[in-house]
Amino acid sequence: MADKRIMLKYLLASLVYRTQKALRDAPPDFPDFTAGNKVRSPHQLIRHMDSVLGYSRTFFIGGSYQPPSFPDFASAVAHFHEVVTDLARHLDQGSELHGITLEVLLQGPFSDAMTHAGQLSLLRRLAGSPVAPENFIYADINPANLGIDQPLPVSPDKEWPEKL
Repeated sequence: MADKRIMLKYLLASLVYRTQKALRDAPPDFPDFTAGNKVRSPHQLIRHMDSVLGYSRTFFIGGSYQPPSFPDFASAVAHFHEVVTDLARHLDQGSELHGITLEVLLQGPFSDAMTHAGQLSLLRRLAGSPVAPENFIYADINPANLGIDQPLPVSPDKEWPEKL
């Protein structure tokens, strides 16, 4: 059981790393970028990721979760990191899950949030500010670092045809 919790915490660290990679050096208007056809903006995606992970936390603590609405993007991102950090704390402490398994956390909310991190990267490209690719095998992902300040890529691709 402890090994599964360690892996889930590592997944959260990977989620944070990829989310910050997608947000790092984004243009000032990126949070409100809309791709059209009812696609969520980056600001809406961060709130949704907060919601999904906050909901998953209720399986440890009970109750329900409604993410706060922040008018500024920086506050929304900071709150997302707070939720991730608290969720990781429950994994670390061995808090009991109620009604689901660790595997369901992975297949449901954790995978959903990771999908949205990828959407943030795609939106960067659509907004005209693509994120440089890297070899994530070598990424400096640390489960002890779930905050906004994530390391730069260790092995960025030197050439990428998608660069504008």
